[in-house]
Amino acid sequence: MRTEIKALHQRLKNTVIYVTHDQIEAMTLADRIVVMNAGKIEQVGKPLALYDRPANLFVAGFIGSPAMNFISGAAVSDGTRLVLKTDSGAKFPLPAVGVTPGKGITLGIRPEHVVVSPNGPVTMNVDVVEPTGAETHFYSRVDDAPFCVAAHHRLDITAGQAVNLEFPQDRVHVFDTQTGSRIN
Repeated sequence: MRTEIKALHQRLKNTVIYVTHDQIEAMTLADRIVVMNAGKIEQVGKPLALYDRPANLFVAGFIGSPAMNFISGAAVSDGTRLVLKTDSGAKFPLPAVGVTPGKGITLGIRPEHVVVSPNGPVTMNVDVVEPTGAETHFYSRVDDAPFCVAAHHRLDITAGQAVNLEFPQDRVHVFDTQTGSRIN
């Protein structure tokens, strides 16, 4: 049905306003998306612009499937650069952003942007593995928050196994935890 609506829109070349709560429909059908939260416009833009540069935590969590991973904590210096330190003491590399040490921040990374790497600086124990054919999804938790990795290839990973992960710095989003606004 979605493909038929898209084909009709392309053929007629008319302006169409389509209201949906399904973010996949919005991403595939729209030329522009208006993301609303409780009657307030959060962000307006082209689908991939919203996906690549969400304005805030709400948009980041709404656009994308599986949803963006969020890890909250404070920016701290590890001696050479800023990292995100969680309440449990876990540390995650941060891109160069204008954040002062001690500021409450939330790191966001999409499941498909996390890289499984033998030398990755982040180690996680896998709770659940879902082989989907084209992708392998595996799930864990970080400071009691759900965390998903969507690998674009088949991986021989089992529940209970520790895996090392990398977060490519050009794919990491940083948000102000208090306001929810994007920092980088």
